[in-house]
Amino acid sequence: MTPTVVIQSKQGIGDVIWHLPYVRAIAAASPGGKVVFLALPSTYAQELLAAEPCIARTVYFESRGPELKRVLHQVRLVGALRRLHCDTAWFLDVTVRPAIAAFFARIPNRIGVGIGPQRWFITNRGVDDPAHRDDPYPFNWLDALMTQMNVKVAESEPKLRLPPEPIEAVRGKFSAHARPWVVLGLGGSHPLKQWPSTSWVEFIAGLSQDFTGTIFLIGGAAQAPQAAELMARTAGAPVVDATGISIIEAAALLREADLFVGPDSGPMNLAAAVGTPAFAMFGATRVLTYSKFIHPILPDDGGEPTLHGMTRISAGNVLARVAPFLAV
Repeated sequence: MTPTVVIQSKQGIGDVIWHLPYVRAIAAASPGGKVVFLALPSTYAQELLAAEPCIARTVYFESRGPELKRVLHQVRLVGALRRLHCDTAWFLDVTVRPAIAAFFARIPNRIGVGIGPQRWFITNRGVDDPAHRDDPYPFNWLDALMTQMNVKVAESEPKLRLPPEPIEAVRGKFSAHARPWVVLGLGGSHPLKQWPSTSWVEFIAGLSQDFTGTIFLIGGAAQAPQAAELMARTAGAPVVDATGISIIEAAALLREADLFVGPDSGPMNLAAAVGTPAFAMFGATRVLTYSKFIHPILPDDGGEPTLHGMTRISAGNVLARVAPFLAV
């Protein structure tokens, strides 16, 4: 059976998460009800989508680097697409390089939004009109594309499926820790998305008062020093450093948690994807609206997100937002 390929060119975990409903819709309209998903390694898509029934397999490709390296990446992508022997490729953003690669791989059906130069390499008419060209939310481009291609998206919630093994591993590892579980997501894909350490210390101290549960710190290896610093500065608080667990275990911990707090980040998207209330700080980025589990926290002054907007979100503001959920 000739596979359908879906290519997602963005580099973040969140980009994979919020695209999931569209990938499922495309798969449902494809032969065999499955697709081959192509994504960047930085998305951790292979691990996160291992239990997703609509994805036959996930293939990594790379596109970043200096111009010469990008040319080499492009040649490799053409080769990878040829080896898949597919007759249809979907492009879920405005990036032109995957569409060019599909063209040179001689894929006959190349479906994309067609905004900008991409329109010269797709076989559908695209949705390039003023209403979508400057739209800050890609959801609207893709909704228009799905309508054009008569593909029905059942719902917007990602509802990420996880394998049972990491869930059981997390339960076994942390079963002795008291409930409720509050997970704090440290770091962010850009320094401007990060909440200051002084705000984290104040928040943890305030949360710990009359709190009978456990606070988990997650992130990656880069956040381990910050986690150690926060634990030292909040000695006595019920805090667990979980920055060393794998990405799939972090997703499982978020699934088992009662609450997530953190900036607009991969962990925030994972929390929403597994149905955990995610109190997300949007100080430097636009509010994401794709999931009912995202509870946006804006700067205290009510102003729009700015380059230094995270410094305008106080610990008191965040504590006030999460308190009603913890009181239930």
